[in-house]
Amino acid sequence: MTLKYEIVKTYKKSRLGKLYTHHGVINTPAFMPVGTCGTVKAMLPESVESTGAEIILGNTYHLMLRPGADLVEKMGGLHQFMNWHKPILTDSGGFQVMSLKGLRKISEEGVRFKSHVDGRSFFLSPEESIHIQYQLDSNITMCLDECTPFPATYDDAKKSMQRSMRWAKRSKDAFINRDGYGIFGIQQGSTFRDLRLESAKLLSDIGFDGYAIGGLAVGEGQEKMFEVLDYAPEVLPVDKPRYLMGVGKPDDIVGAVTRGVDMFDCVMPTRSGRTAQAFTEYGPINIRNSRHKEDPRPVEAACDCPLCRNYSRAYIHHLQKCNEILAVMLLSWHNIRYYERLMQGIRKALGEGTFDEFVKEFYQKQQQGDIEEI
Repeated sequence: MTLKYEIVKTYKKSRLGKLYTHHGVINTPAFMPVGTCGTVKAMLPESVESTGAEIILGNTYHLMLRPGADLVEKMGGLHQFMNWHKPILTDSGGFQVMSLKGLRKISEEGVRFKSHVDGRSFFLSPEESIHIQYQLDSNITMCLDECTPFPATYDDAKKSMQRSMRWAKRSKDAFINRDGYGIFGIQQGSTFRDLRLESAKLLSDIGFDGYAIGGLAVGEGQEKMFEVLDYAPEVLPVDKPRYLMGVGKPDDIVGAVTRGVDMFDCVMPTRSGRTAQAFTEYGPINIRNSRHKEDPRPVEAACDCPLCRNYSRAYIHHLQKCNEILAVMLLSWHNIRYYERLMQGIRKALGEGTFDEFVKEFYQKQQQGDIEEI
């Protein structure tokens, strides 16, 4: 085990921590912007760094298709290739491959699938996924798993989880230990408590540098997700980081932190930036709405991003109406900064012992909504 994780402080189930990697320290709870194809969409790496992001996520599936792991390795690894010199986590490709209904076939050995880009045939095994992530030079490698769809029957969820655990062992065996690099296991079991507990036990017996909670945010809804998170994080090893994959909205993150989760990723900040949605402390707004047409205020008065420092809602509304790329760039920048400010606020409150007050104020403002008159 070559990734060091330090728990600085705990507050009820919540944890304030530091994860030490070869490319830098990650303060947790942390949010990872998603850089699927080696880029966080509409953002320069320098811009992403300016938001306070300390780690980003890359995607094994997409990078193995284009430009190919061999080329990325030849170019010095993903850090060098995309000019991002802080930590990188790569997902295993499992989620994307499993979503290719009609284009993939699962066996005990792995998954054979056809590329959504050009129809070429590929085979992804646990060993191959780990090797590709090694070529990408990711600081945190994810083991290959079968992401169980929702809803799933108990028998299907059990079969899927047990296969994922066998793949987890093969992934761990294929991982090459290096200082400042590590591999995370992924808990599965859908919404069935006993399967989640069995998965946690099997993963703990294998031993990983961190543990992800997979198979959530796949359509089950927040209430059901929180029911799982009421027990799923705390059955994982207490001295390792816990990562909730693919989550989520700001209130998802706050709720998950209160339940003991340390790391998050989601495409929502940048995807929303491409659809004219901006996140604020008073809830999301759609900048296309006509009420913003003559609004001189910034998107969020408390925000220090370039959009909020320099531009009015009226201007961003105009850019959106004209389909100007600058609107996407500025809204994406703002949204990532909002998420990183949220995480910074969470960490500050945990450090000062005021997390209950932080959570209360967060929900009050979100419920109040963006109703201030011009």
